[in-house]
Amino acid sequence: MREVVAHAEAPRGSLQHYFPGGKEQLFGEAIDWAGRYAARRVTRAMDSLTDPTPSALFAAVVEYWRAEFVEIGYDYGCPLVATVTDTAASSEPLRERANDAFVQWRKPIVSALEQMGVPAARAASLAVLMISALEGALVLARVEHAVAALDTVVEELGPVLDAAVDKRRRR
Repeated sequence: MREVVAHAEAPRGSLQHYFPGGKEQLFGEAIDWAGRYAARRVTRAMDSLTDPTPSALFAAVVEYWRAEFVEIGYDYGCPLVATVTDTAASSEPLRERANDAFVQWRKPIVSALEQMGVPAARAASLAVLMISALEGALVLARVEHAVAALDTVVEELGPVLDAAVDKRRRR
C-alpha cells in the first residue's frame, strides 16, 4: 500500500479514504477495472475490422498488446493476469472477482465469434483458447523482451479459429 501511495504522490490518508477496505478492496477494484479494460479492447478490435473473421479479431486483439510492448517496453502485460497471480490465491472474494473479470472479457469474444458464424458452444470454448493463448504469449513476451510469442499465437491459432466458422450460419 505504501508503494501505491508513493506512486500516486498522495497522502496516505487519502488512500484509506478511497479504499477503506484496504489492500483487498484496492486489488478487487483493480481486477474489476482490468476485466472491463480487456473487454473494451475486444469491442474496439471488432469495430475496427472491415471483414471480420475469427483470426482477424484475434490478431487485432493481440496487436493492442504487441504495440504496447514495442512502444513502452516489456515491463507491463495484461493487468488482469498480473493482479490475479498476485492475489486470487489468497482471497476467495478476489478469486471470485477475477473469475467475473475473465467472464466479462470472454463475453464480447463469444458474441463476436457467434456473429461471424461460429456455433455458440464452440465460440465459448474458442474464447477460452484465445485468452489462454494470449495470456501465455504475454508472459513469454515479457520474459523474452520480444514479441515473437505474440506473433506465433496469431499465426498458429488463426487457421483453427477460422475453421470453426459454419459458413451456413455466418451473419
